[in-house]
Amino acid sequence: MAAADVAPRFGAELKDSFKPVNNWVSNGISWVDEIQQFYRERSAIEKEYASKLTLLCKKYYDRKSKKISTLSVGDTPTLTPGSLESASLTTWTTQLNAVESHAAERDKFASELIVQVADPLKQAATQYEEIRKCHVEYHGKLEKERDAVYGDLKKAKGKYDGACQEVEARRKKMESAFDHGKTKAQAAYQQQILEMNNYKAWLIHQTTFPSRLLICRQNLYLISINVTNKLKEKFYHEYVPEVIDGLQNINETRVQKMNSIWTLAAQLEKASLSNSTQHMANLLVEIPRNNPILDSLMFLQHNVTQSQEPANLGFEPSPVWHDDASIVVDEAAKVFLRNVLGKSKTQVRELRVESDKKKREVEGSKKVRENIQQGKDNRNELDVVRSIFYIQESLHEVDRKWVTAEIETATIMAVAGDLSFGAQNHNFRSQTFKIPTNCDLCGERIWGLSAKGFDCRDCGYTCHSKCQMKVPPECPGEQTKEEKKKLKAMRQEQAGSLPTVDIDAAPAVSPAAPSLTRQNTMTSLSSGYAASTARSVSNVATQPTPETPAEEAPTPVAETKPAAARRNRVLAPPPTAYMTAPPPSDVGSKSKEPRGKMLYAYQATSSDEVTVEDGDDVVIVEPDDGSGWMRVRAGGKEGLVPAAYVEAAPTPSPVPAATPGPDRPGSTYSNSSASLAGSAATKRVGPAVAPRRGAKKVQYVEALYEYEARSDMEWNMAEGDRFVLINRDSGDGWADVERGGVTKSVPANYIQEV
Repeated sequence: MAAADVAPRFGAELKDSFKPVNNWVSNGISWVDEIQQFYRERSAIEKEYASKLTLLCKKYYDRKSKKISTLSVGDTPTLTPGSLESASLTTWTTQLNAVESHAAERDKFASELIVQVADPLKQAATQYEEIRKCHVEYHGKLEKERDAVYGDLKKAKGKYDGACQEVEARRKKMESAFDHGKTKAQAAYQQQILEMNNYKAWLIHQTTFPSRLLICRQNLYLISINVTNKLKEKFYHEYVPEVIDGLQNINETRVQKMNSIWTLAAQLEKASLSNSTQHMANLLVEIPRNNPILDSLMFLQHNVTQSQEPANLGFEPSPVWHDDASIVVDEAAKVFLRNVLGKSKTQVRELRVESDKKKREVEGSKKVRENIQQGKDNRNELDVVRSIFYIQESLHEVDRKWVTAEIETATIMAVAGDLSFGAQNHNFRSQTFKIPTNCDLCGERIWGLSAKGFDCRDCGYTCHSKCQMKVPPECPGEQTKEEKKKLKAMRQEQAGSLPTVDIDAAPAVSPAAPSLTRQNTMTSLSSGYAASTARSVSNVATQPTPETPAEEAPTPVAETKPAAARRNRVLAPPPTAYMTAPPPSDVGSKSKEPRGKMLYAYQATSSDEVTVEDGDDVVIVEPDDGSGWMRVRAGGKEGLVPAAYVEAAPTPSPVPAATPGPDRPGSTYSNSSASLAGSAATKRVGPAVAPRRGAKKVQYVEALYEYEARSDMEWNMAEGDRFVLINRDSGDGWADVERGGVTKSVPANYIQEV
């Protein structure tokens, strides 16, 4: 606020503005009452605050007294602590004392606000209001005197006007009088003029100073008007300004009084805060004395005991199989131990590097924490501590794995030596097999989303997860596709020759039925259902021609093995690209065209394809040229169908052995008619097919779960339903798929690509 250079005067500047000045001063005096109400409410708040602080301190005094022993020396000390308190508890007591003292200071300050601030303000407001009312009464008296003077002058003016009218009447009477009375009329007229002048002078005198009587001439009336105007001027320029200046003085005096009381209130609060600050300063001196080591030492002194480490664990033989603690080192066990040793030695090298890296991260984080504690770094210490904890947790996990690998390595080498020397480990990778694949070790099938296994990137060796560590480390190295097929056949033959127990024997097959076998390759679609054997064979036996005797069967290209050597294993008839033609027949045939039978139904998706049903007989017009498609004729219609959907029937004409065609595309589903035996009520779904050459590549998806559409823009799905993928998940959790030429949406996590 800028300081005023010249003090203002309301009387000189505002003159006849008594009413607004009076209202302004009255408002200021009323405001004093509001200010004293503020301090009274502030006092009540301070009282309540002090009371709550006192109760809070008492509450935590009681809580502390109940936990002195447990917080100082623990729940079960070996040494009786007596009445000692730990350093932290002593510091906490100092803290409670400081808060309690602060509460007492606030209570004292609250009382002083009432006695020294609120009450004096109320008294001052009453006094100023009384003085203001005196000024109002005096101003009213001055106004009454002014109005009385104006009224008397107005009355005298009326009487003067009456005398003038009388003179005029006499003049007219004199002029109209006859000669004998004209002299008398003139005398009366002159007399009336004298009386008028005298009355006029008396009126003027009565208006101004009643105590003096003057007989004046006619212009004395004008002099009296000037005197009245002078009195008016004194009223507006002396009497009323003096009253207004008095009101201004009252207001300024009120402000000075308020300033003095405000200063007193601030000094009282400052003194209270200063005393509280002194209590806090004493507390700040006591807190650094609370060394964390003191609590630890006190707890240690009262809880020292003799601890004993548990004994090392030993080998406990099974109650049903008596054995000793020696490690078996026969040939089968050596294969397993060799794999474990190779894996452990690799892990030791990798985990050592990772452990060193984690330790460096921990040390770096600890240095950052030290800098934070020393005030050299402004980062949050809790965030750094949390980071250290997470890194140490991961370091512990790495160290645990490292120790495990080291002990495994040391144990095996101590018993059997370095078995990893000269081993050629397979380059295994984890795999989920979507097509039926056999384990090259045990010969069992690996199939399904939950059937996890491994395959070697170099030689194509496949095995179950449970068989991985039993696989001999004899990888021949990176192989070509043909070499992988030969190795696969050899491994499957070795796996099939292992002695097995036939739990669920297959039913006997009539000797009249043909026996179809094929090389057991990577794409073998054999079924594990024993009950499906008869159906698999009967599908071929029901299609003999007169030219094909029942006792003759096609000869496979690759080596075959007896069906009895495999356990519950039925091989599905392969397509024409994977088998040789039957031998020539002496019996004539009705048709020279090759024929086949549909294993699955197929719905045409373009004009050059044909729709067929499961089990339909078809005529093969153009065999598979390596694209995965063939042209067939069903009834009067002709078109393309997937080659994997057709099972070729033996032809009557002698045809030289066919050269194995290109590999079939990968399939999620088995194309063996025996794979779904015993589930006639379920419609069989064909495998995914390769796109036709020159055609747009189509990506198929399969429903993993059932889903009920909630709008016309969504598809209803049953588990196993197949769709054409249009758009993958764009981030909203939905995918666009097509079926029957109609595109709708389905949940993206309810489908998988096939």
